[in-house]
Amino acid sequence: MRIVIAGGHGKIAMHLSRMLAARGDTAVGLVRNPDHVPDLAAIGAEAVVLDLEHSTPSEVAAVLDGADAVVFAAGAGPGSGPARKDTVDRAAAVLLADAAEQAQVRRYLLVSSMGADEADQVEDETFRAYLEAKHAAEVELRTRDLDWTILRPGGLTDDAGTGHVTLEASVPREQVPREDVAAVLVGMLDEPATSGLTLELVSGEDLVDAALQAASRGEPGDGSAEAVAEG
Repeated sequence: MRIVIAGGHGKIAMHLSRMLAARGDTAVGLVRNPDHVPDLAAIGAEAVVLDLEHSTPSEVAAVLDGADAVVFAAGAGPGSGPARKDTVDRAAAVLLADAAEQAQVRRYLLVSSMGADEADQVEDETFRAYLEAKHAAEVELRTRDLDWTILRPGGLTDDAGTGHVTLEASVPREQVPREDVAAVLVGMLDEPATSGLTLELVSGEDLVDAALQAASRGEPGDGSAEAVAEG
């Protein structure tokens, strides 16, 4: 598969690209900074220098030509204010959807956030703007004729992935390693039955494959090896 990843130098995206490259897929990371190109090359990924805040749908669609899927893993990042939360976390996600439609790339994975539909309960202005932007991107994506999946991770950590998660429509708010988020994204690319779902993700007891199969059936996870084999 050829997978184009927005926010290609982000921590989740780097894990994702490394995993895809390791199994023989082509990972293409979209990056703003040319200095980041060697970092992607070092993990076996391709890089395209493209600023989603200053690009047109047609420009992005040209990069998506021949892709099997797109993943939006971009974010304005720490230190950015409400304005950039909107231009990156919302507008860039919408731009990628526009481009995917133009390029006829149907599979779209959106990395959102737990609490995206609860922004009104957040006092901090910047974090509230972040959640509002994520929620707006979700709402827009659901209107598109795309095979979309929305993934809402809990609190992100840089701990090593465990390969064990809880993945359901609604889960208690906990943390999850970025590496496990990437592993779930890889699994979603292989599991078309997750299309049309919004799923929350935290660390748990279920093997990633079993959690994905259960989620695609709308069932609670079962982390047993038997569940993976039977699914």
